[in-house]
Amino acid sequence: MTATLAALLIMPSTAISIERLSPEPVHTQAGPVVGQLLSRYHYRDQSLDEELSRKVYDAYFEALDPERYYFLEEDLMEFRHRDDSLAQELRSGRLDTAFDIFARYRQRVEQRSDFARDILDTSLDFTTDETFDPDRREAGWAESRQELDEIWRKRIAHDALTQMMSGRQWDEVRESLQGRYQRVATNLEQYDAEDVFQAYMSTWAGQFDPHSSYMSPRRSENFDINMRLSLEGIGAMLSSEGDFVEVVELISGGPAANSGQISSGDRIVGVGQEADGIEDVVGRRLSDVVDLIRGPKGSTVYLRILPDGGDGRERTIALERNTVELEEQAAQAEVREVEREGETLNIGVITLPAFYADFEAASAGDEDYRSTTEDVRRLLESDKLAEIDGLIIDLRGNSGGSLEEAVRLTSLFLNDGPVVQVNRSNGRREVLRDTSGQALRYTGPLGVMVDHGSASASEIFAAAVQDYGRGVIMGNQTFGKGTVQSLVGLDRFGVGDANTTTGRLKLTIAKFYRVNGESTQLEGVTPDLALPSPFTSDESGERAADRALPWNTISAADYRRVGTLDAHLDELRVRHLDRLSTEPALISVAREAELLREERRETEVSLNEEVRRATMEARDQARLEATNARLAAYGRPLLESLEDKDRDELPDVLLDEGVEVLGDLAVLMASDRSLLKAQGAAAN
Repeated sequence: MTATLAALLIMPSTAISIERLSPEPVHTQAGPVVGQLLSRYHYRDQSLDEELSRKVYDAYFEALDPERYYFLEEDLMEFRHRDDSLAQELRSGRLDTAFDIFARYRQRVEQRSDFARDILDTSLDFTTDETFDPDRREAGWAESRQELDEIWRKRIAHDALTQMMSGRQWDEVRESLQGRYQRVATNLEQYDAEDVFQAYMSTWAGQFDPHSSYMSPRRSENFDINMRLSLEGIGAMLSSEGDFVEVVELISGGPAANSGQISSGDRIVGVGQEADGIEDVVGRRLSDVVDLIRGPKGSTVYLRILPDGGDGRERTIALERNTVELEEQAAQAEVREVEREGETLNIGVITLPAFYADFEAASAGDEDYRSTTEDVRRLLESDKLAEIDGLIIDLRGNSGGSLEEAVRLTSLFLNDGPVVQVNRSNGRREVLRDTSGQALRYTGPLGVMVDHGSASASEIFAAAVQDYGRGVIMGNQTFGKGTVQSLVGLDRFGVGDANTTTGRLKLTIAKFYRVNGESTQLEGVTPDLALPSPFTSDESGERAADRALPWNTISAADYRRVGTLDAHLDELRVRHLDRLSTEPALISVAREAELLREERRETEVSLNEEVRRATMEARDQARLEATNARLAAYGRPLLESLEDKDRDELPDVLLDEGVEVLGDLAVLMASDRSLLKAQGAAAN
């Protein structure tokens, strides 16, 4: 179960004392329509049959309880006789099984809430040699209440130690956890039939691919708000994962991304409007947490974060609420210097947080409308970049945006030719190229920097540069999102009436393919030169998602390689690998990345307070030493503790290595030109 899908599925509903929920007439209308749209128009050609029914059955339990804290194995067995008939039920508009399973979920949550609060009334032992793995997404279902009791006893001890590691005293911790576990049950009272329907329909959609989902009217409204960026917040896409709210994606240019203090995969466990008034939000429904985070522009929100991986220690950060303005996502340029053969070379760097366009201004006929391509063109023609010897396009963390802008941007660096192929679910294939007729703006040495957060439109641009041999790609394997989604309102198919607001289905209808015929889906773009990363290729991006569409190939488009890079890539790689093994700054960054990978791998934690604290201190010391090694390599003052760490003051070692690579490429290409000139003179 992916975090994004779980976001739609975990919001609790009514407690067991509340009247049992039942589907409303609009749901019995909408269910068959959702099924038909998925089976007819989704890119994955998949029938609503018994095999899919069985997958949906298991996935629905996992969606409601992704970390296996509530259901027992006997619950799955009790309803198992219906598992192969769910498709038939859906086609006929019957949703009994979904609501029956949810009723059992509601019952189990209340039982666990009571058990947890009873445990907290007793004393907990933090001197044992026990361990606990809080990541239970791959665990089996408990076979008995006794087994689940033991799991919960350890979870409670872990939750308590997590707060104690942040300096809180036991009485405060116990009060906090009592409220947390009570809230898990009482928040069920906010659930309604639409929430259950959304959970179940999204389970069906999620069996087609992780980017397809059903959005209730309420969730549709929130989706539109995010797209318009019309409410002030922290600039992050959030979802629910079990009882927690998880950060799925940071929006480029937003407060969260700019702070450098929060990452995708982190969990938000507390929200406050004052530093001393942070409210625990574990067990709260996602919409409530979002409402707490939103507020007036310029005001401050305090978040208590449980970082992804690590030792389970919470930390508090402060973010100033703001909208993500176009200006904050706009392309920006700088020039960096690098020494080569006794000369100083100027390497331009254009940072692109997103692929954007002011569509309203363009539609109104404004010739000076803001867009990625127009802004980059202006920068290339500016005095700042007038005398550069090489250029880097920095797409790290760029999660995409406008497909049209990705296509148009390539024309600043490549002559007319295809950029990307789009293959639709109906078999129709389209080859996209820039048709604006704009001229080349830069023909010199080119590099593109990418990382695991570079997705969609970023991958299309980087892939085109790589396939044409126009420039060197540096960084890490990209996200691997090579699919296209469409939003379909169910009211178009006769669902509901004039007095009913209906939901929407988001479904995948097409895939992107590079001009060489390879899909960007799943595999993304593999860099020519790899840089240190805290992530392995299979634990981030599309490759970590359930039911992701596969990578495949189609026939190549009609294109011709420029080949600018071909003669020099091997030499660039030799020089790059030499610096990776000898340059202190790069060695320190590789060590920092290794430490983060180790922390994520070691998900099991000690339930002994002394051992937990010692582990935490050892990790802090290792991270401090690696960070200071980076600072020392630049002659910067060293830190006394990690609390003094400011991301804005840390040198960007990876970008500096990119500049080194472009310096090498500039010299090699200059040698080519000199050789050609000499050969031409000799011929004359």
